[in-house]
Formats: sequence, C-alpha cells, structure tokens
Amino acid sequence: MSKKFETKEDLERQRKAISLFCEKFVASYEELDEWDIDYLVTKDEKKCYVEVKGRKRNIKNAFPLPVAARKMVKLCDKKVPAIIIWACYDGLIYANIKDLESTGKISGRLKEREGSYNDTEYMLYFDDQDSFFTINN
Repeated sequence: MSKKFETKEDLERQRKAISLFCEKFVASYEELDEWDIDYLVTKDEKKCYVEVKGRKRNIKNAFPLPVAARKMVKLCDKKVPAIIIWACYDGLIYANIKDLESTGKISGRLKEREGSYNDTEYMLYFDDQDSFFTINN
C-alpha cells in the first residue's frame, strides 16, 4: 500500500483535497507513513482516519466510485472512525465508511506497472447513495 506509485500530481491532488475537507470542518490533519492510511484528522480532540482517492471526473459523472478492498479493510482495522474521500475535478465526494454499501469484483489497471503487486485486485464499487456528501471547489 505504498505511495511510491503516486505521482507528484496525485500527491498534490490529495493534499488539496484534505486541505479543503479540513477547512470545511475546521479540523487539522497529519500525513501518515507511506505504508499507512493517508491522513489522521483531528477536530476538538476527536480523531478519524482519512483515505483520499483521486477520481479524474466531475462529481456528477464520478459514480460508481472505486476503491481497493484492501484499503477498506485497512481503514476498518483502525477501530476508530474512518472517512473516504474521492477528489474529483470540481470537488470532493466523501462518506464515513461504516455507512456505505458496495459491490465488488476482481479488476484493476489494463496495463500493470512494473514492481506493483496490486494492479489487479479485488475492488469495491460504490453507487450513489444517501451516505455520500459533497464539497465543491
């Protein structure tokens, strides 16, 4: 679950997304280790983990939202609240993971990257549901 395959553009999109999210909720964030979830967010001494996924689409065309099942398991294993954010061109889609329903299948990149073990894996897909919220840029 290394960030070694994330480009400079990917990392900048993540930082912009977490900044916008924390600005909205008047919270602060801490970037975590490259093998961990992306961020730990703190607001009024309450903490939650946040994973940010890039979605190269506008919000209205973003669904279904994909995420690797291993990421969701890692978020669940934290035993504290966890939020997932999809950073779209025109804003964010986010939800508390405990409120989501998904479907899954084996899928991934059409062309695997050298050195990556996770380009084809079990993916979860989230259709639009009441548990999702948005923040526009």
